[in-house]
Amino acid sequence: MSAACRAESCSNRTRGRAVLLTAGAAAATLVLSACTSGGTSGGSGNTNFVAGKDGISTVAKGSRTDAPDLSGATVDGRKIDVADYKGKVVVLNVWGSWCPPCRAEAPNFVKVAKDTEAKGVQFVGINTRDSETSLARAFEKEFGVTYPSLYDPTGKLMLRFKKGTLNPQTIPSTLVIDRDGKVAARTLQALSEDKLREMLDPIIAEK
Repeated sequence: MSAACRAESCSNRTRGRAVLLTAGAAAATLVLSACTSGGTSGGSGNTNFVAGKDGISTVAKGSRTDAPDLSGATVDGRKIDVADYKGKVVVLNVWGSWCPPCRAEAPNFVKVAKDTEAKGVQFVGINTRDSETSLARAFEKEFGVTYPSLYDPTGKLMLRFKKGTLNPQTIPSTLVIDRDGKVAARTLQALSEDKLREMLDPIIAEK
C-alpha cells in the first residue's frame, strides 16, 4: 500500500471515530431527556409561575395553589394521603421503572431524601405506566428507595392537577409542595443531585 493510501485510510478511520463519538453523545442526550409526555392537563391561563432558565418553574408564596387529592394505594399495598404530610415540605416525583431518565435520577432522590428527612422533608413517588406493582417494587429494591410511591398505572392522579398550574406533564416530573400543602416548584426533567437541592432548599428555608 502506498503512503498516500495509508494516509487516506487513517483519515477515514479518524472520521469514523468522530462520527461514532458524535452519535454516542447524541444518544446520551436522548437518554437524559423526558421519557414521554404524561398526557396530563396542561393549558394556559393565569399561571402565576416563573419558568427559570434552569428548567425549574417556581411560584411566589402568596400565589400558590393547593395540591389536589393525592391519595391511594402504594406499590407495596399500603394506603397514603399526601395531605397527611401537611406541615412538611413534600417532594413529589413521577416515575416509571421503564424510564431511563427515572433510573438515572433515582440515586439522587434517595440520597437527598435521607439528607433532608431531619429538616421536615417527605419524599413521595407517583409510579405510573407500570403494568404490575412488582416492576415498581423491583425498581425500589434496586435503588434503595424507602419512601412511599402511589401506584398510578393510568395517570389518573396526574390528571387531578388543574390546568394553568404547575402540573406534571412528562415522565419524570418533580414537584415541591410547601408546608401549607401548596405547589411551590416544578421541573419536567431528570434531576442531578445539585439541581434537586437547588429546587428544594429555598422551600425548606421558608418560614
